[in-house]
Amino acid sequence: MIFPENKTLLLASASPRRKQLLEDAGFKIKILPPKKIKEIIPADISANNAAVYLSELKAHAYSEFLNKNTIIITADTTVLLDNTILGKPANENEAFSMLTELSGKEHKVITGVTIQSKNKKISFADITSVKFKKLSEEEIKYYIKNYKPYDKAGSYGIQEWIGYIGITGIKGSYFNVMGLPVQKVYEHLKKF
Repeated sequence: MIFPENKTLLLASASPRRKQLLEDAGFKIKILPPKKIKEIIPADISANNAAVYLSELKAHAYSEFLNKNTIIITADTTVLLDNTILGKPANENEAFSMLTELSGKEHKVITGVTIQSKNKKISFADITSVKFKKLSEEEIKYYIKNYKPYDKAGSYGIQEWIGYIGITGIKGSYFNVMGLPVQKVYEHLKKF
């Protein structure tokens, strides 16, 4: 992509996957330092809109970095099973419980993205449906022990072992499940 030389693209995310996805798409980015943001979803925000709400909350927290030469990207990924949000597991038991719930079922992965400059802001979401095979207890325990998915919504990374052996199908963007719908981000950045 032809990205203006005089513009700096800032990624406000601690996710190594989001950084890698943007770099692999040809963007030169700088990472903003992590901030503690209370990711509390108000009762009037639906589960389907939570990821966009959280990406906008993060964007607001980083507005101090905006100037005429910067564009900031913030994102949040949620996993929805039967309209219930599965966040990041706090421990091994939570991870086991989440993966057991996802086993043999289809769920939605929603990534909300906010892109903002000093004069413009756009927020959007991408939704991917993911289907897991029936996972055995041994498979779930092996994955948790060896991959420690405590930084991942829904307790799994599609690009890791469990994705190779457990996912039987997806409808939508694979990269969205990794944490960033790169194709949509690219199209929106072209408009900036």
